[in-house]
Amino acid sequence: MSQTIASTAPAASASARGRRARIALRALQVLLALFYGIASALPKLIAHPTAVESFDRIGWGSGAMYTIGALELAGAVALLVPLLQSVAATALSGLMVGAFIVQLTVFHGQNAATPLILIIPLALIAWARRGQNGELLRLLRRWAS
Repeated sequence: MSQTIASTAPAASASARGRRARIALRALQVLLALFYGIASALPKLIAHPTAVESFDRIGWGSGAMYTIGALELAGAVALLVPLLQSVAATALSGLMVGAFIVQLTVFHGQNAATPLILIIPLALIAWARRGQNGELLRLLRRWAS
């Protein structure tokens, strides 16, 4: 009997760690979704003066501001949809690469660390949820045929 209890203890511990890791990953996704939806997309979509000023300084204008805001909002929502989480994290990482380049070239490195810092948890989510990409592809193939 003691051998049975001893052999199931590591499995239970691993299961508890896995559960905690899944909860932590989900919490990270929710926090990033809130950040992208509220702190990043919303100012662009409501044409907050700071967003307008930044996009004017870049030289892209309001069309690009609204487009990037919409992409960030879509990414924020998709981070919360199980089938889209990995794709959303990958797409938002791509936006962050662009933001990093803009911060370096237009704003002379001011706040350039922010997009790089955001890429780290996005890459973690993309990797951890990568198994859903196959399911998404199967669904798209079925839908296309």
